[in-house]
Amino acid sequence: MSVSRTIPFFNYPALFHETEKEFIQIFKDVCSRGAYILQKDLFELEENLKKFLNVNHVFGVADGTNALILGLKAIGIGSGDEIIVPSHTYIASAAAVALVGAKPVLCDIGKDNLIDPISVEQKITKNTKAIMPVHVNGRTCAMAPLEDLAKRYDLMIVEDAAQALGSKYKGKCAGTFGKFGTFSFYPAKVLGCFGDGGAIITNDDEIAEKISLLRDHGRDKNGRVVSWGTNSRLDNLQAAFLNFKLQTFPEDIQRRREIAQRYHEAFKNLKEIDLPPHPNESPDHFDIYQNYEMSANDRDELKKYLQEKGISTIIQWAGTPVHHFKELGFNESLPKTDMFFKRCLMLPMNVSLSNDDVDYISNEVQNFYKK
Repeated sequence: MSVSRTIPFFNYPALFHETEKEFIQIFKDVCSRGAYILQKDLFELEENLKKFLNVNHVFGVADGTNALILGLKAIGIGSGDEIIVPSHTYIASAAAVALVGAKPVLCDIGKDNLIDPISVEQKITKNTKAIMPVHVNGRTCAMAPLEDLAKRYDLMIVEDAAQALGSKYKGKCAGTFGKFGTFSFYPAKVLGCFGDGGAIITNDDEIAEKISLLRDHGRDKNGRVVSWGTNSRLDNLQAAFLNFKLQTFPEDIQRRREIAQRYHEAFKNLKEIDLPPHPNESPDHFDIYQNYEMSANDRDELKKYLQEKGISTIIQWAGTPVHHFKELGFNESLPKTDMFFKRCLMLPMNVSLSNDDVDYISNEVQNFYKK
């Protein structure tokens, strides 16, 4: 069977080739200065992210998982504490809680496929210390009901915004609602580097001071070790690349929103699939479309059909919500999450896609259901 074209789920080589000349120049500049660890390139990125997010403190760290771990340590989470986490997330969200000695308590999702405040409230115990909303696929959770729960039960909010840099709820950026927020710069993220990378943000000066020590072996500004810490510093070369890419970040978000709108127009009359929200569906939400994840009837057959047509798709996290990892001791019943993972499928969504690519993908999805 001949395939008219091949569309990868994510075009990793394009990350480099689209602005190859500029990246080579950045590499030469940073390396010729010997500027590898905690240098001006990282500090400039942190300052620019502060302005972009309208937040007081930003720290570049090794990756998104370490960002969560450092944040939890900085607010004092440890043995005996419980953190409520949606099962619709990557294992890193729950793992960070476990790795500081606390217990991740998994909850269900709501109609928006994000953390469900009703399920959260049902999971609260005397040991609950915080709620961890995970802003999946570039959409900020509806934070108002979570903030209400946190206030009523005297809980903290800590945000996993790994997939949501630049998304907003009621004009406020993901990651800025709680005690701290975290981001990932994994290559496939909307703002991605050429390896692992992450950031943690906060408006709390005391928490910021603790994070500053934790990410650099407990060393203060004078280089003296004043507490226990670890090595979790964003590589300076990666910071320089990210700082360059941040200059066109708003345009990249806009392009993703255009692609999402194009998908929506193509699929809006297909009864067999449930779509993520249209870019202009809600005045409360500004979505960046890290991924385009829909729910589809005959999901596995659709995935196979699209692969035969040269279109690569992904079932996020290998189709496994966190509560299915029985080896980790989970035994929760989360029916809404289970139903979602039986139907979820992600179509290609990135700025390397042309309109012709998007139309080809859309036409083949339509052709599958016509059959």
